[in-house]
Amino acid sequence: MNHHPAAWGQPLTAHQQFEQYSTFPVGNSPRYNATTDPVAHTQQPLVTGTSVIGLKYKDGVMLAADTLGSYGSLARFRDIERLHALGTHTVIGVAGDMSDYQYLKKELDAILREETTLNLTDGHPPLSPSNLYTFLANLFYGRRSQINPLWNAILVGGWDFEKSEPFLGYVDLLGTTYTAPTLATGFGAHLAQPLLREAFEAKAGTDGKGPLLDDEEAEKLLDECMKVLFYRDARSINKYQIARVTKEGVSVSDSKSAPTEWGFAESLRGYGAQVQ
Repeated sequence: MNHHPAAWGQPLTAHQQFEQYSTFPVGNSPRYNATTDPVAHTQQPLVTGTSVIGLKYKDGVMLAADTLGSYGSLARFRDIERLHALGTHTVIGVAGDMSDYQYLKKELDAILREETTLNLTDGHPPLSPSNLYTFLANLFYGRRSQINPLWNAILVGGWDFEKSEPFLGYVDLLGTTYTAPTLATGFGAHLAQPLLREAFEAKAGTDGKGPLLDDEEAEKLLDECMKVLFYRDARSINKYQIARVTKEGVSVSDSKSAPTEWGFAESLRGYGAQVQ
């Protein structure tokens, strides 16, 4: 069929059919057979989000992430929510490529809708945070094995009713997975993780068997870490959200900002006027 607007729906002539489907050059308009091309995948992320940080506290799990989507060094999108609730007792925080994040949200939400239907019809138990964590681990490792990775690093936090305890796990584009009481992605793994570990171990001990931080202490700690990341990470912004997961469910805060002070920068060589 001819798809040209002026001849829509009319049959192609023999010459047009040959030109459309031939793999050889015709006249002065060489044609290219796309099926002979090598398969190409995304080589690097474009619009990206930076650090996500999280920790276990007395009532559950708390995650924080800023709302910036960077296009290279340009702070292009300033209101992207990188914390996403899955069901009633799980939340994910996503760093890396934002288009892959959109794909993940679509896939995970579809799975949860299907599981909700099964739960209503035959009493199928809802997916736990560890179930979703295992699914993401297999998905990321499978895409990595196909040399078509999802360019993301994810924190999965939630409340595990089977074990009656909070859950916090990490998955990245290589399929690397691990769990810990405090986790971070991106620059947060270098700048915020030491602060998280120090505060966690000061309260719970190095073995983690002591009392955990309460809600107020945990939020104050995340506020401080997000402020440090804003100071030190050039791809961050002083606007972020905090998500809590407890036995009662998931709550994601509105955007908030931590008070910062840049007056000290005037005395640094290389910033503004030079100081002898």
